[in-house]
Amino acid sequence: MKLLIVSGLSGSGKSIALETLEDCGYYCIDNLPLTLLEDFINHVMLVDKNTYAKTAIGIDARNQSKSLADFSDNLKMIRSKGIDCEIIFMQAEESTLLKRYSETRRKHPLSGLHIPLKEALKIEKEMLVPIARHANVVIDTSRNHYHQLRDLIKDQIGEREIRHISLQFQSFGFKNGVPLDADFVFDARGLPNPYWIPELRGLTGKDQAVSDFLKSQDLVTEFFQDITGFLERWIPRFEAEGRSYLTVAIGCTGGQHRSVYLVDALSKKFKNPSLNVIVRHRELS
Repeated sequence: MKLLIVSGLSGSGKSIALETLEDCGYYCIDNLPLTLLEDFINHVMLVDKNTYAKTAIGIDARNQSKSLADFSDNLKMIRSKGIDCEIIFMQAEESTLLKRYSETRRKHPLSGLHIPLKEALKIEKEMLVPIARHANVVIDTSRNHYHQLRDLIKDQIGEREIRHISLQFQSFGFKNGVPLDADFVFDARGLPNPYWIPELRGLTGKDQAVSDFLKSQDLVTEFFQDITGFLERWIPRFEAEGRSYLTVAIGCTGGQHRSVYLVDALSKKFKNPSLNVIVRHRELS
């Protein structure tokens, strides 16, 4: 049996994640009190294993802080019953969350007469630390719109049933910040930059002219080979430790040329039936 616990900051997209998982065949429950979790497992999931073979539960700061503090005990209880449990933790930058609440005019579950929104966000983040520290995958939604987030959930969770590990390659520009959900970050800013060649400046790493230029550079080849060797050595070890997700981010200055080329090249190198390879170009989207 499979149980996904979806948690994270209010406004980060948990509802979208649960909707997407429901479309992928999961039985989804939002805002289940942690005090009822063991009863739900004993009297519902384990009684009707066919209906609840794949279940996703949303747990967030609407739970009492004491229940959240005891989350480790709940996790041990779940796994002691032979249930495969994974935790998805969703987050976003504070500025993004403030903007989303301003646009939707929704009320934050912890805000009130004496607690402004910005303070509520900080309190919530602290409350959810016991869940976040056990997360199998962390998804930063600061720069994802609705359809991008749905695709990401489908790629990483809903369509990974027959594969061993989900390997995501993501390009980004350092000028816009490092992705918060990356497991490994490689800096490509020391490589020859097509931006300084006038006829390549307006193109991206997906264009053949940029690809041909970068392929001809020895430093780019060495950089690619070093990353490839590192991943070929360590991916089997991550799988042996039970890791289900791994995000490798490649950054250059603007996220348009070098990082895009390298991410596409790495995805082709590692694409095989045993890996669910996902490609994301943050700045191109």
